[in-house]
Amino acid sequence: MTDIQLAVLILAAGQGTRMNSAVPKVLHPIANQPMIRHVLAAVEPLAPARMIVVIASGMEAVAEAVAPAETVVQVTARGTGHAVISARPALQGFTGEVLVLYGDAPLLTTATLRLVLAERRREPEAAAVVAGMRPADPGPYGRLVMREGMLEAIVEARDCTPAEAAIGFCNAGLWAIDGKLLFDLLEHIGTDNAKGEYYLTDIVALARRRGLPCRAVEAPAADMVGINSRAELAQAEALMQRRLRAAVMDSGVTLIDPDTVYLSADTRIGRDSVVGPFVVFGPGCSIGAGVEIPAFCHIVGARIGDGARIGPFARLRPGADLADEVHVGNFVEVKNSRLGPGVKANHLTYLGDSTVGGGSNIGAGTITCNYDGFAKHRTEIGERAFIGTNASLVAPVKIGDGAFIGAGSVITEDVPADALAVERAPQLTKPKRAAEMRARRGAGKAKKPRQGKG
Repeated sequence: MTDIQLAVLILAAGQGTRMNSAVPKVLHPIANQPMIRHVLAAVEPLAPARMIVVIASGMEAVAEAVAPAETVVQVTARGTGHAVISARPALQGFTGEVLVLYGDAPLLTTATLRLVLAERRREPEAAAVVAGMRPADPGPYGRLVMREGMLEAIVEARDCTPAEAAIGFCNAGLWAIDGKLLFDLLEHIGTDNAKGEYYLTDIVALARRRGLPCRAVEAPAADMVGINSRAELAQAEALMQRRLRAAVMDSGVTLIDPDTVYLSADTRIGRDSVVGPFVVFGPGCSIGAGVEIPAFCHIVGARIGDGARIGPFARLRPGADLADEVHVGNFVEVKNSRLGPGVKANHLTYLGDSTVGGGSNIGAGTITCNYDGFAKHRTEIGERAFIGTNASLVAPVKIGDGAFIGAGSVITEDVPADALAVERAPQLTKPKRAAEMRARRGAGKAKKPRQGKG
């Protein structure tokens, strides 16, 4: 955008007490990704010189989640201004631009960040620019006091006069601040407010008293949603899902009933694929082009090639790797298995820790028995093999190319290529024995005559 150096400061030290959780608030997932990772993803295209996350003591899990971003610790929670002051040693000597935002705003977009930065750099350059929004319920938000196009002050909700409370233009919590002024202004803020905290918002009034320009730019309220409770987490999830579905459909994918399809932040689906109702994509899914996924499938950590057909009622677990034109049908589960081109497993099958060669057919009820109670073992099935109905393949075992496994067989030894393997007890048929059994059992259960009432 310009040659101005940019530092990004993400405030993530909040304990999230309303979440009633042992998990730090910013690690709660939206679209199967910690909400703070969404914030980092929005910032990344700006290529900042510094990325610093402010955390609280004991938040090692947050530090791990945001790596390789730097972290600084806010030892005591004394307000947003104090959180920013905690980063002062890390930003010592930095004279560029500081973008301040919150780690619990997962719907934030790069476009909105660029909008705020562009407004600060507009002549005359502002000491600070804040993103404003017009929420349906402005009640809990700080109000932006504007005069002749200039931002004069930000008044927190608890400190508003009736006139200020009537303002609908609210603080969205996203700032672009002149790094040369930031900490000098913060040195002069106090705690004379309803919470007794150091408010970052007080720097606006301080800057205006010095005659420095401050401005506000309106951002979409949906981009600025913050999360403080489980109910707000659910609302943000719904907004994110709506956004992800729209992006998938814009890319050339048909969602038969979009509101029932759930996507992860990293879900990738190729053009001309069709997804039916009530399909759930967990993290780590890559779906090829022209894939059909009928209703009620659950897919996590799987790769699906072009032209495949999955479901309905199929489950693909992590490590499922399906090549082009694979058919996996109803009530089939695949885990940690590679299915070659054109493999068919159309119903009632479990394929775990296995490799299936191209063109093989897996009959209904087939099970790869991969766990012996102590360790997992692999099953290897060659190309063009035929596995009959209700076969149990006890791993470790190898089935050669073109081999044929008879229905109902329990295979415990390797089967060579083009061999037929059948393992069954011989059938015993006794003529007329069924009639004799019925007669014998019936004689012992003769009904007693009913007695009348009289």
